Amino acid sequence: MRLDKLLANMGYGSRKDVKALMKKKLVTVNDAIAKDGSLHVEPEIDIVKVNENTVTYKKYIYLMMNKPQGVISATKDTRDRTVIDLLADEIKHFNPFPVGRLDKDTEGLLLITNDGELAHQLVSPNKNVGKTYFAKIQGKVTEEDVVEFRNGVILEDGYQAKPAELTILSSDTISEIEVIITEGKYHQVKRMFESVNKTVIYLQRLSMGSLKLDHSLALGDYRELNDVELQYCLSLK
Repeated sequence: MRLDKLLANMGYGSRKDVKALMKKKLVTVNDAIAKDGSLHVEPEIDIVKVNENTVTYKKYIYLMMNKPQGVISATKDTRDRTVIDLLADEIKHFNPFPVGRLDKDTEGLLLITNDGELAHQLVSPNKNVGKTYFAKIQGKVTEEDVVEFRNGVILEDGYQAKPAELTILSSDTISEIEVIITEGKYHQVKRMFESVNKTVIYLQRLSMGSLKLDHSLALGDYRELNDVELQYCLSLK
């Protein structure tokens, strides 16, 4: 990889900015001052430093976010704040994107990456990756609803949802449930409950497969996946 491209990719500015760093003799490769941005380097082998700080090359980033309400799962929007707007500038230059979508008013686990192949595998219905949600429901959720979900409810447009595992945590005028689905249609959980004449009033995603929400993350916070979480995600590729 060209040295100027490597440094630009790692957040050191445009190639023009990188050229200025070199002019100030702030860039070294294997302890030799680098003067030419077209110099080819091996990111995994060569030791590149800027102002004595070692540059650690990453091709992909994998972040877990506890998505807050009021923020949309998109990279750009002209009206609303996006989950990408919540990221630090040194992460944005990787051009990350959210994996799948959480509705604007839904909270919880969101994976953000720039690994397109992984994103495809996680959201592909063929992979049957279960997504677990906690929800508060207006209305009494019953064992009949559990059976309907297990059999695949019919949505308002006639589509039959894939079988889902509904667990009742409490049943009252406001019920609390967990539900596991393996697909991600638009407003899916909300529409599934509408099909049994009930309304979702709070929704939080808890997990995607073995990737579970870190409850120590405040709403809007994020962190890189740990080794176990990353290995699970990469095993899906």
